[in-house]
Amino acid sequence: MTGGPRIPLEREPGRRAAASVVERRLDRLRAFYAERGLTPHPFQEETWRAAWASGSGLVQVSTGAGKTWAAFCGPLMELADEFERDGSLPDALRVIHVTPLRAVANDIARALQAPAQALGLPLRIETRTGDTPDRVRRRQRENLPHVLVTTPESLAVLLTRDEAPALLRHVGTVVLDEWHELMGTKRGCLLELSLTRVRAVAGNVRTWALSATVGNPQQALRTAVGASGQGRIVRGDAARPLVLDTLVPSPVEAFPWAGHMGLRMLPEVLRLLDAAQGTTLVFTNTRNQAENWFHAILDQRLEWAGAIALHHGSLDRANRAAVEEELRAGRLCVVVATSSLDLGVDFATVERVIQVGSIKGVARLLQRAGRSAHRPGGTMKLHCVPTHALQLLEVAAARRAIEAGAIEAPTPLDAPLDVLAQHMVTAAIGGGFHPAHLFDEVCEAASFADLSRASFDWVLRLLRDGGDVLRRNPEYHRLVEDEDGLYTVEDPRQRQRHRMGIGTIVSDAQVEVAFRNGRRLGTVEERFIAGLRPGDTFLFAGRVVRFDRLEGLVARVVAAGGAPATSPRWAGGRLPLSSCLAEHVRETLGACREGGGEGPEVEAARPVLRAQEALSVIPDRHRVLAECWQARDGAHLFVYPFEGRVVHEGLGALLALRLSRWRPATFAIAVNDHGIELLGPRDWPFGDALAEAQPFGREALEEDVEESVNLSELARRHFREVARISQLVFEGFPGARRSNRHLQSSAGLLWDVFVEHDPGNLLVAQAREEVLARSFDLPRLVGVLDRVERHGIEVRHIERPTPLAFPLVVERMRNRVGSETLEDRLRRMVESWDGGAR
Repeated sequence: MTGGPRIPLEREPGRRAAASVVERRLDRLRAFYAERGLTPHPFQEETWRAAWASGSGLVQVSTGAGKTWAAFCGPLMELADEFERDGSLPDALRVIHVTPLRAVANDIARALQAPAQALGLPLRIETRTGDTPDRVRRRQRENLPHVLVTTPESLAVLLTRDEAPALLRHVGTVVLDEWHELMGTKRGCLLELSLTRVRAVAGNVRTWALSATVGNPQQALRTAVGASGQGRIVRGDAARPLVLDTLVPSPVEAFPWAGHMGLRMLPEVLRLLDAAQGTTLVFTNTRNQAENWFHAILDQRLEWAGAIALHHGSLDRANRAAVEEELRAGRLCVVVATSSLDLGVDFATVERVIQVGSIKGVARLLQRAGRSAHRPGGTMKLHCVPTHALQLLEVAAARRAIEAGAIEAPTPLDAPLDVLAQHMVTAAIGGGFHPAHLFDEVCEAASFADLSRASFDWVLRLLRDGGDVLRRNPEYHRLVEDEDGLYTVEDPRQRQRHRMGIGTIVSDAQVEVAFRNGRRLGTVEERFIAGLRPGDTFLFAGRVVRFDRLEGLVARVVAAGGAPATSPRWAGGRLPLSSCLAEHVRETLGACREGGGEGPEVEAARPVLRAQEALSVIPDRHRVLAECWQARDGAHLFVYPFEGRVVHEGLGALLALRLSRWRPATFAIAVNDHGIELLGPRDWPFGDALAEAQPFGREALEEDVEESVNLSELARRHFREVARISQLVFEGFPGARRSNRHLQSSAGLLWDVFVEHDPGNLLVAQAREEVLARSFDLPRLVGVLDRVERHGIEVRHIERPTPLAFPLVVERMRNRVGSETLEDRLRRMVESWDGGAR
């Protein structure tokens, strides 16, 4: 998106005087577009006009429609006028463009260069992320560019510079890219707080948030522009057509019910890839799945070696950059990727996208589809590859949601105090603060608008003198108050530690994987390496390697042949079904129960639906279906709320606790995105228990949840995240990182001290609340209980597993039975319910 002829600056006084400033700017931008065979969309011109009127807002249009230029060309034309008037541009930061993915920062910078070069502006546009070379960082310490493309974390680091107020004084525009990815997260909260500091220094800063997929635009606008900020929502008229289809095997019974990475669909995927033009992105939901699919495709198409690549967040940065460059140049036919290529990447050569496994959410589907034909007017092409038959209904539900205009609505967080603690130290290092001024400033962030002064002061005391229980340890006395009431950080070591610890992304400790010669492949989680013995083989970075030895936090490996014994599994691979998609799955099932249901996926799933109807019943839209089955291995209860794995894990534990109170028993629990299985002793009367024990009641809910899963221990482990973000624990300096066990131990000790000696500790309370929200998705769990209260439970007694029960049985069996034995048992079970359906 660079190059092209320069568009001359207009210097005809008479002509310029005759045209309004706005129309003159629009004419020049239209000329820039025309040179590229394009015409500005109305939403782009609306955004430019609003920006020139000192406005802020949210641009909500489809992926690839031109949001980046919509947000940037407004302030760009103001800089062009300034350059024309003065003959130069002062060296000062004027525009900040924030992206959630540092991997796309260079692509964004290239996109911003195109109009600047066409206008002949000597504009310095640079990136500043964790990947920025040291030489660029050194230059930026002396002289920031006019336009900075950065991440939330790097912006926060910038705020810790002593001269931060002077550096930010001339910022006029902040662009928040892919805002839906940040909103409702601690990263988003950290960015909101950073923006309050920028606005306090620079004054009238326009903020433009960009999103293709957000279901609550008014909330998204408020979190972007601030609690008292004003703005508009600009909706696009540049919708891109979507072609969505599903690869379905024949017969449908051939689905691998347990998932098995969906590799049984490999022949169908290969046929699609063989016929494809341009580049195809094959998206998976986990890095482990990406490794396996890449290896399987390459094993069947050896002639594609060099034209097929793997991309995920644990691969070495240099490897990922090389893949992105090859993609950009159009030299790859297939790239197997995870969410690392979900956002903001403009690869014009990508013509279609394949999604392997559950789509998980409507926004996720649209975001990934938008990677194809990523240009204005380009037709998005997405092929879904279900790994079991019920995922056909997820695709059908997504069609219903898209037609209804329904999409996920991220919920803003409510004043996370660990993020506030980190921001307070940032403000203290970057020029210092007076508490009254900082409190008012923080409350301008929408996520902190309801923050009480008492909570603010509690955090301040914790940072100043360690609060009520850490006051004797000078390590926790980070803030110093001078005689004028200004809070700063004087200890150089504390300042350095803080800068290194900025951010809210907390993961398990990572171990670098490298060959003996030092060549890096990437990183895996420490717990995976801990389970290996020398000589074990595993699949990583698209190749089979043999573990040799562990040197500190570096796992040395050698190349190996043959089939891998295992492949790494990363945390975060258990993404649940979104509430929006789950609701439409229930709607789809209800329509099928009533004799309706449309679309190719529903038709493909008819054999499964008929079998479900013959053996039990298809769930309706509102009532929760429960199936009771007495088998040789015990009594089974299957419950189908269709609310996602996280909710089902909490609900399963809650039901097990409450049912055991009714009649003492121990239950095995299995869950998936669609339902729950409880396995109890033989002849245990689940039907009677559901009628008499009322296990879905809301009475004493939080107390029962805490008892059912040992909430205190979960919160204690989760406190590591809270302690790390608030920087009560330190991960260590480069080359001397502390192990995950050490960090957990340090955070655990702090937890024990706080619980015993500071029962009102607000960070302890936050950890408990976050466990309830994250580990159980408590609002959605309450929604299930409310649904049962309003509509009741439909209980059916079955003679064999139904299609809905079958994946849950497999989920429990797969860890206890060898693969061949499991396959045999699955085949017999399929035949049993298939025969019953007839």
